[in-house]
Amino acid sequence: MIDIIEDFHHDVHRIDNTWIKMSDGIQLAATLWLPEGADEHPVPAILEYLPYRKDDGRAIRDSTYHPYFAGNGYACVRVDIRGTGASEGILYDEYLKQEQDDALEVLSWIEKQPWCSGEVGIIGISWGGFNGLQIAARRPPQLKAVISVASTDDRYADDVHYRGGCVLASDMLEWASRMFVLNAMPPDPRLVGERWREMWLNRLENTPPYVEAWLSHQTRDDFWKHGSVCENYADIQCPVYMIGGWADAYTNAVPRLLEGLPGPKKGLIGPWSHAYPHASIPGPKIGFLQECLRWWDHWLKGQETGIMEEPLLQAWIQDSVPPASYYKERPGHWVVEHKWPSPGISPRSYALGEHTLSEAGADEIELVHKGSQFSGFTAGVWCPYGDLVDLPSDQRAEDGLSLTFDSPPAPEAVEILGAPEVSLELAADQPNALIVVRLCDVSPTGSSLLVSRGFLNLTHRNSHEHPEPLEPGTFCSIRVRLDAIGHRLPAGHRWRLAISSTYWPMAWPSPEPVTLKLRTGQKSYLLLPYRPAHPDDDQAPGFGPAEEAKPMPHETLRPAEHQREITHEVAQRRLIQQDVVDEGHTRLIETNLEMYGDREDIFSISEDDPLSAMNICRRNLTLKREGWIIRAETESTMSADETHFHVTNMLEAFEGEKRVFTKTWNIRIPRNLV
Repeated sequence: MIDIIEDFHHDVHRIDNTWIKMSDGIQLAATLWLPEGADEHPVPAILEYLPYRKDDGRAIRDSTYHPYFAGNGYACVRVDIRGTGASEGILYDEYLKQEQDDALEVLSWIEKQPWCSGEVGIIGISWGGFNGLQIAARRPPQLKAVISVASTDDRYADDVHYRGGCVLASDMLEWASRMFVLNAMPPDPRLVGERWREMWLNRLENTPPYVEAWLSHQTRDDFWKHGSVCENYADIQCPVYMIGGWADAYTNAVPRLLEGLPGPKKGLIGPWSHAYPHASIPGPKIGFLQECLRWWDHWLKGQETGIMEEPLLQAWIQDSVPPASYYKERPGHWVVEHKWPSPGISPRSYALGEHTLSEAGADEIELVHKGSQFSGFTAGVWCPYGDLVDLPSDQRAEDGLSLTFDSPPAPEAVEILGAPEVSLELAADQPNALIVVRLCDVSPTGSSLLVSRGFLNLTHRNSHEHPEPLEPGTFCSIRVRLDAIGHRLPAGHRWRLAISSTYWPMAWPSPEPVTLKLRTGQKSYLLLPYRPAHPDDDQAPGFGPAEEAKPMPHETLRPAEHQREITHEVAQRRLIQQDVVDEGHTRLIETNLEMYGDREDIFSISEDDPLSAMNICRRNLTLKREGWIIRAETESTMSADETHFHVTNMLEAFEGEKRVFTKTWNIRIPRNLV
């Protein structure tokens, strides 16, 4: 439940659109929310800088928190990135230098406005969280603080493209397809006038499908280092508040940045998915906007809010629950850490034995595992948004297709906080192979709850920049770092470590079926970051109730709906996962603009044939107003043979029933040990 706040300290004036001119003549579109009287009494400003169309796709969401900040004495500026929404130009890819250069000019423009005191902060989630860190690394003098939610410091390690050097099949084409159709929509004629059609056709003709660039850079080269602030944390000197959620895909960056950033910083990790913490599922939701105000009041207004006297990190330790694809809330409790890495957390080692995990060590034996292409279908989605089908279901079927190791039942409850690690001595029968390692919580009833997982392309065992083929049959030592997590294992439950050489549809499969040999004993072990209870946990700072401003007037003509079906074609020995999403149908009352669309994602694979892997993504998006209706349809497919990836992108655009644009891109990209 979110409390709707309508009475603020200041009345708020919204400027629906204003233009910010760049030095090359391109104009960026911005919406402003200003406290009444700011022209006479300037206030600090807060920037959010996104490609997600401020006047339709994100308009309702934006209206729930920018007026909240403005009502509490801040000028809020929401800008469409170049080439998106109503802004001019072309957006050629994510996080380019041009995007950062434009942001520096936007900050300079904000500073010069009569309503701005000269102090500016940046807030953002996902793309906006990424570029907030990237802009901070450029050290603009106006930028005094950042709040970055669900983002990363390492574009290769933690984003929709690769995990552990493995192609992230579930998300690379899927996300590229979302941007493909979004970039195919025109600016609103209400804002740009008759030139909307010229701007639209220019976008359609010149905006590329992003997947080509992403798939062309399969190692951690300069393409990915650009925009990865982990290359030099010291570039960021302004204060940073990093926020993540255990159900989200980007939480690993929070502990890394707390360790690496040299300046003022704080971290907060809850049970949340890919959403701001006042609106996330699973909950509990918190008063995130109030927490933001405490941060802004301290760093932009110089007020003593006490936020920097509180612990460095506050994290939610999740209780064990029965496995499910959806939770409205995850039970647990808050803990605090004053330093990171925490001196109070110590790794506990479990040796891998004959399907056992033992703190007492284990004998050396060889275990053999041949990966099944059907492993991975109960993984859930890589980046959950809180939908009914997002989270991993019971892992027992997955465990049965993996090499598993179980600990004895825990004599008493224990908690972990941080990133589990696994060291393994293994050999593969192919020069190109991957492994996925899962940590599960197994209840006395046998149910298996996914706690954390990690990926590694074994050709990247020594470097993500310079992969090396394996020598078939030769043992090597590798280490896999699993995703950071906070979890409480109850008494009587067991830890389970599960290892597989396949994980479709999250990881694109190796070109040939892979058989692994694993040596147990001294060189194969699991390290868990055990955290004993600390007296300070009882004094964990509390959060108020979830609040937001009243959403802008709108009408839901059809609610969104997400369905997933997994079909096992027994005779063909094939599994097919089909996700069908109705994005819903909404009308913005003030502008009489209707928005609706749908998407379909299909992943299929045949048993024992990794080259049968196929991903198809279809998108359909419509904008409608009386006398004006625009539709874009896309279809993208991705497959691979032994040596190349094959990607096709098709785009059609319609004005009314008239097709005004069609184009197909056929892409063939060599596989570089993936």
